[in-house]
Amino acid sequence: MRVCLLASGSRGNSALIEVDGCRILIDAGLSGKETERRLSTLELAGEDLDAILVTHEHHDHVGGIGPLARRYNLPVHIDRQTHAALPKLGKIEQLHHFTAGDVFSCRDISIASFSTTHDAVNPVGFTIDSSEGKIGFATDLGIPTRLVAEQLKGCRVLILEANHDVDMLQNGSYPWHLKQRIRSRHGHLSNNESCQLLEDVSWAGLEAVFLAHLSEENNCPTVAEQLFRQTLMTRGYTPEIIVGRQSRVSSCYNPL
Repeated sequence: MRVCLLASGSRGNSALIEVDGCRILIDAGLSGKETERRLSTLELAGEDLDAILVTHEHHDHVGGIGPLARRYNLPVHIDRQTHAALPKLGKIEQLHHFTAGDVFSCRDISIASFSTTHDAVNPVGFTIDSSEGKIGFATDLGIPTRLVAEQLKGCRVLILEANHDVDMLQNGSYPWHLKQRIRSRHGHLSNNESCQLLEDVSWAGLEAVFLAHLSEENNCPTVAEQLFRQTLMTRGYTPEIIVGRQSRVSSCYNPL
């Protein structure tokens, strides 16, 4: 198993998940060239990938999908409504539609999709099941619904949104309408909201938690990490905590 965030933030998001010999990207919001450069730091290339999964149509999640898919003939798994919202995606030879709630496969792994409440046409999160355990991916959540919590239970690794610190957002320079959008049920999770979700889904078998989609202006990686660590320790759990960054590839979770 190997899990890392190639990029995480408002200017581009992409996660690499490697289990049972299958390598997938969840989202590809960087340019194709930059995605390739960051893969190279992990001693990987585009042709080593097996598929791209798409959570929703916002540019910071899809900007590099077309170039990567065409260059390496990669399968792209995308919700039908999300695909319809991307008229400039271009032709992709191996395009696989799903509907939120569907379960599908990539090589020997099983991938389940579930709905989120972000302000996109039909946004989803994913869980990935393999012989190496379950991985949960849930960013751009809007609110942490009961459905999301149920889907994320029993994960060995979690990738969770921790977008903003409420006080930093409220006192920051963003215009009021943007602050309202971020704090709405269709926006992004705060550190505290994400920790509440984590309380619901953490368990003794949780080995790593990635903090994703941190705002560079409205969050502090150290503050977020400390809050998550405290939340887990109060429940008696001490998984590895890895903070995603916009500017570089995160540390990898790669147990021996």
